[in-house]
Amino acid sequence: MRLKPETEKRARRWAEQRWIVDNLIAVQRAAMGAAAPVSTSPRRYSLPAAIEGEIDLQTVSLRVEKFDDIPREYARIARQREELARRAEEAGHLVTARDNYAAAACFYGNAGWAIFEAGNEELHAYYAKKNACYDKVIASAPIPIERVEIPFGNASLPALLYLPSAPGQGGSPERFPCVVSINGMDSFKEILHPIYGDKFLTRGMAVLAFDGPGQGECLVRRLFAQPDSFTRAGRACFDYLLTRPEIDPARIAAKGMSYGSLWVLHFAAAEPRYVAASGTLGCLEPGGSTIFEEASPTFKQRFMFMANIDDEAEFDDFATTLTWEGYADKVRCPTLMILGGADELSPVQYAYDLYDTLTCPKTLIVYEGARHGITGPQTANTPNHRAMEADWLRDRFDGRPLTSSRILIDLQGREHAH
Repeated sequence: MRLKPETEKRARRWAEQRWIVDNLIAVQRAAMGAAAPVSTSPRRYSLPAAIEGEIDLQTVSLRVEKFDDIPREYARIARQREELARRAEEAGHLVTARDNYAAAACFYGNAGWAIFEAGNEELHAYYAKKNACYDKVIASAPIPIERVEIPFGNASLPALLYLPSAPGQGGSPERFPCVVSINGMDSFKEILHPIYGDKFLTRGMAVLAFDGPGQGECLVRRLFAQPDSFTRAGRACFDYLLTRPEIDPARIAAKGMSYGSLWVLHFAAAEPRYVAASGTLGCLEPGGSTIFEEASPTFKQRFMFMANIDDEAEFDDFATTLTWEGYADKVRCPTLMILGGADELSPVQYAYDLYDTLTCPKTLIVYEGARHGITGPQTANTPNHRAMEADWLRDRFDGRPLTSSRILIDLQGREHAH
């Protein structure tokens, strides 16, 4: 689909370099065949779709020739998965149905990724289908999952509350420690925590995954990102969890992925009751010059949509609020950051600067040579970063002592203090 002319002109680099994005997609498709489109992050977005999702992504990649093709091709895969789910459901194969509904929800959400217009009917339709498919997952999930609304001023933030098991049954505790899970810049809550093998749920932690202002479903609700959005959201999430009898109020932490690694610091600075904070795939450059002015022009175009800002100079002023400066020195809970040493969206030096600024117990883990996703050949045979984060948070809930440290994981998977 084609965006409106005024949307296309919103960001200068997008208007000037959109043809480069299209050409890169075409070149990568021709050269690599099954490679995913360069303008999105579909491997992360296929998490609920399990291994079959990788095959779907290869099919998408072979059919996407330019940026405008992305919504159509993800929606096509989503409809196919939804039909497979419906047929399995009719046959009484409920597990197969559930798995296909999870994949369909994932791909409907992906279909909306490239639509940077809040009032766009196609975007609304994709998110409605995403929710309908995920409701099918919730209805037959092997663990308790509940759609919830977090009060947020005169509105509410859509969220999913996952419990690792039914409270008090089969030896489960009556109350669980809980991690509030913050999306990346352009992701959505349904893709963050799969119902099988999630690193946090399998370690006995509940998870509250939500769409913050400017993210996912909030965009169709016209809840846009503002400078104080995540300080307010941090308090709102914590206060909501206090109303849940299944959650231990003394063991609530927050984690963030990608831009969520920045926002988790806003959480912890504003709400001292969080017992720990962690971030992975760090976006820690104050103001985001690298991601907005040097990386793919999709990032700035997307964030201007998230903030509901059409004037680029106004957005550049807004971007100065995307910083940990003025927040990090107020964080008192133990804090973890994990990122790639060659992150192309946020130079690693800013992680070291953050580490030096934090006065709380802290851990910094850097994967040598790894890029933003901490995947690829540089991370072969190295510890899984999601498992490391989950173990670290579980240790905080269990009251294990923490000595501040900076750790480098080299290309052989060995850990070095540095």
